[in-house]
Amino acid sequence: MSNSWWEIKVLCEAALEESVFWRLEKFGCSGTATEVKGDSVLIRAYIPQIKAQLLDLAALSLWLRQDAVLSDATEPLTRWQLIDEEDWASSWKQHWEPTPVGDRFIVYPAWLTPPEETDKVILRLDPGAAFGTGTHPTTQLCLESLEMRLMINPGEQVIADIGCGSGILSIGAALLGAQKIYAIDIDPLAVSASRSNRHLNKINPNHMVINQGSVEELLELLPDGANGIVCNIIAETIMDMIPGLTALSKPSGWAILSGILVDQAKPIADTLEQNGWVVAALWKRSEWCCINIRRAVN
Repeated sequence: MSNSWWEIKVLCEAALEESVFWRLEKFGCSGTATEVKGDSVLIRAYIPQIKAQLLDLAALSLWLRQDAVLSDATEPLTRWQLIDEEDWASSWKQHWEPTPVGDRFIVYPAWLTPPEETDKVILRLDPGAAFGTGTHPTTQLCLESLEMRLMINPGEQVIADIGCGSGILSIGAALLGAQKIYAIDIDPLAVSASRSNRHLNKINPNHMVINQGSVEELLELLPDGANGIVCNIIAETIMDMIPGLTALSKPSGWAILSGILVDQAKPIADTLEQNGWVVAALWKRSEWCCINIRRAVN
């Protein structure tokens, strides 16, 4: 059973793509891929069999239909089937192409050969069972925000990555020249994927430290605090950990937060301000946003 995966296929209107991505991520899926089908999109997502029962999948289908009704859209068609691990590993990968992100990055699937000469920063990735391929708007917004933050004196920046997933944001920070990165995730599959991708991008383990854990783990690793924090997870979790972000940050620190729907931004921004942060910028893409914050000056 541990080597079997549910393959979930959702055929929906293009306008629903972002909300379906969000719902699948919240459900616990990974390795998501999109294929255009005329005026619609076919979204594939995967979750280990041990993490979802048939009743869970039926509930997911209901939530997707309810989301469509609330958006005045046609209800999506959702189907699922069990596949072996080898089939999962190859199924979604054939639909993932190199993805330019921001001004500097191009995210390259590990199984494709990158060009020998390019003016882009090549970030090679095999997400495995972890979230983060560079195709989702939240990941792209975070990478673009890192570009901005690390334009000046990146070698002075110590970065904490909370919920690192595939390691894409930590690797991006390392490739942009950050002094050191500490990445954590509560999911052992994500930790394994991040370590594999660290090796794939030839990053020294002493430069990018990856551990299983949460904010408490980072507080032990960084008793003097981090210059910058990146966190691309769901809004509810971000809201709960805001006091921990404040404790983890240096007095002059900054943070990049995403995984947030636009209509969730205000309560998060209000809570951040109550905890000593200033919203410096809020970037939007489709239904998602990325909040760039800095510590308030006393």
